[in-house]
Amino acid sequence: MRYTRVGAGIGLVVGALALSVPAAAAADGSGIQIRPGKASPGSTITVSTTACGKETYGKGEAEAGGAFHLFKGDRAGVLTGQFKIPEETSPGVHGVTVKCPPRIKITDTHLITAGTPGGAPSGPVDAGFGAGDKSTQLALGGVLIAGAAAGGVLRMRRRPGGVRT
Repeated sequence: MRYTRVGAGIGLVVGALALSVPAAAAADGSGIQIRPGKASPGSTITVSTTACGKETYGKGEAEAGGAFHLFKGDRAGVLTGQFKIPEETSPGVHGVTVKCPPRIKITDTHLITAGTPGGAPSGPVDAGFGAGDKSTQLALGGVLIAGAAAGGVLRMRRRPGGVRT
């Protein structure tokens, strides 16, 4: 009986994921891929597109980074280009336009956040403790791990000794 419930739960999760894949694929219908979609000033943005077909060159214009060129990428039919977000760029949604011969023009947006240059985090994650309070964090983590281990031991000892199905 227990295996039936676990199997049904796994089936529901797999089914939900399978249904969400086409929606995620349809959401990016612009023909441009901007990575990362959320960046901070000082970051380098990579723009890729398959909308240019067999062309081997394209031009791009970013509101935040200016003009850039797209060249043949690693895969057939993919043009790729990069631009850098200037340090003085204000946070918000900024547009990127790609143009390919003869008359293809595609526009998409990306988010610029107020963060650290390069988009990389610096320093430890603030978990609500003071800056120099590492001993409290370690003690609390140790207590949580010990509690989980004790709970596991109790669960194993309290299992019935009869027939298991």
